[in-house]
Amino acid sequence: MKEKKEKTQEQEEPFNLKKEIFEWVKIIVAAAVIAFCLNTLIIANSWVPSGSMETTIMTGDRIIGSRLAYKFGGEPARGDIVNFDHETGPGNEETHLLKRVIGLPGETVDIRNNQVFIDGVVLDEPYLKEAMVSEDYHFEVPQGCYLMLGDNRNYSADARSWPDPYVPKKKIRAKVLFRYWPKIGLIK
Repeated sequence: MKEKKEKTQEQEEPFNLKKEIFEWVKIIVAAAVIAFCLNTLIIANSWVPSGSMETTIMTGDRIIGSRLAYKFGGEPARGDIVNFDHETGPGNEETHLLKRVIGLPGETVDIRNNQVFIDGVVLDEPYLKEAMVSEDYHFEVPQGCYLMLGDNRNYSADARSWPDPYVPKKKIRAKVLFRYWPKIGLIK
């Protein structure tokens, strides 16, 4: 009796190449479906092509953002860095951009004397690369929209140069959370 049990345990199925290939295909397809769902529903993976957000985010950085941050009642806050779609010039197609939220719905934003004022109060901006040198601007942010500026103000094409300076909430794709290349770290 013991001999039969031992033989049964020692016996293995013969190698089946078709079965092995099918198992690998199932794993690869499952991984691809999971990656697709993550990238389209939960995270936004982006490459930074310009220096408009230096020194917070550098040219060539790879970043991850949360697509869920502003779903289910979440609202962008002043200072958030967001990934959004916007037309940057007359007749231009919408493009993916990264900028910092400066003006919130219903606020008045003025740029004068090289400073940003929100409803008449100077905005503290410790993240700026250098002192801003800018013309004066006046913005009245409509309900449901936001005003975005780059951190590298002297070299950023942002709300100050767009035909429509306001970004509707529905165009915001993700809140930028962290950088994973060439350095790893949270982005604030």
